[in-house]
Amino acid sequence: MTARRRHLHPAFLVTAVTFLALLFSAGLRSAPGVMMLPLELHFGWSRATISFTAGVGILFYGLVGPFAAAFMMTFGIRRTMLCGLAVMAAATFASQWMTAPWQFLLSWGVLSGLGSGAVASVLGAAVVDRWFATRQGLVMGMLSASTATGALVFLPVLAWLSSAGAWQPVALAVSLGCAALIPAVALFVPEHPEERGARRFGEMADAPAGPRKKPAPNPWLALQTLARASRDRTFWTLAGTFFVCGLTTNGLVGTHMIPLCSDHGIAPVAAAGLLSMMGFFDLIGTTLSGWLTDRYNPRRLLAVYYGFRGLSLIVLPFLDFRAASLAVFAVFYGLDWIATVPPTVKLANQRFPGGEGAIVFGWVLVAHQMGAAVAAFGAGAVREFTGSYTAAFVGAGVMAIAASLVFIAGLGKPARLRAA
Repeated sequence: MTARRRHLHPAFLVTAVTFLALLFSAGLRSAPGVMMLPLELHFGWSRATISFTAGVGILFYGLVGPFAAAFMMTFGIRRTMLCGLAVMAAATFASQWMTAPWQFLLSWGVLSGLGSGAVASVLGAAVVDRWFATRQGLVMGMLSASTATGALVFLPVLAWLSSAGAWQPVALAVSLGCAALIPAVALFVPEHPEERGARRFGEMADAPAGPRKKPAPNPWLALQTLARASRDRTFWTLAGTFFVCGLTTNGLVGTHMIPLCSDHGIAPVAAAGLLSMMGFFDLIGTTLSGWLTDRYNPRRLLAVYYGFRGLSLIVLPFLDFRAASLAVFAVFYGLDWIATVPPTVKLANQRFPGGEGAIVFGWVLVAHQMGAAVAAFGAGAVREFTGSYTAAFVGAGVMAIAASLVFIAGLGKPARLRAA
């Protein structure tokens, strides 16, 4: 292909479809926060019961990650995405007829957690590694920002659908959105650039091309990779701090921000608008984080991100909850929501090259979702027993500052990293 005949690289179409898939997965995971109050009113379930299911869904979302990454390596990215979207669509659609907590746990906890876990950040890491030779940090930042964009797009709509106290329209909307993406993935996500007659974006013209040999199926690949990574201190540094990342983002703010605002007399639709504002600024912040990750020491970036996030969470419970103060918090916190993902992925890929980076990041994401599950259930329990979210938000902020100190102290420093 000559320079005059160049067209849009197929990597960008794959990235766009992946962005949408990650966006819908994030929308599904944020829906329990919108459904919490309607479920309380409709069934009389306690907030702790609903929070437990939200926590289980978040936990399964993370636990599936490394196995999904291994599945992508051996059976294909497209097949993994299709399976995940189908499970998400079926589970949420069936939940419209639930009448008991165990059915909510099965549909929105276990099954939707498994499905969304196959369409999570590990998918972004796999796509970036397979389709991009350059600008990996920037593209990973954009894909990571899709979780915030999910809040930006979905939460106001879902809150409006539930404004009459009904939760079934929320389940139906999420289900139809996931189902609509299935044909797009089947048509526009090939397994390798070679299937479209291209190389990875940015790859040198003289780089080896041609069909890639598919690895032999290995059901133990994810566990074998964990065994190797667990002997490395960098892995535990990333996993421990990412536990805090999950605890301070989708587990706490993503699940409990709307109920927190409700405690201060703010309507769910207005609170969802606040989360949407956070999502908009995180779209900017996480994309910028990817750009910065291509240029600066990721350890220093993580120290800054965790430190500022911790301060914002400590301050939040003591605000007056007026529009101006909440808007300032939304901007400040939103810019930092998941800006930690691009530098964490870079550290994982540098330390564990040769295709293992995506699986290792999958295990790091398990720690992230464990932290999120702890916060999703724990904050609900704190609110149930104390009548306030203050201790939950302040405690999470302190843990974020501790994570910042881990990187400031020099753990996981670049000198220990292998070249990518």
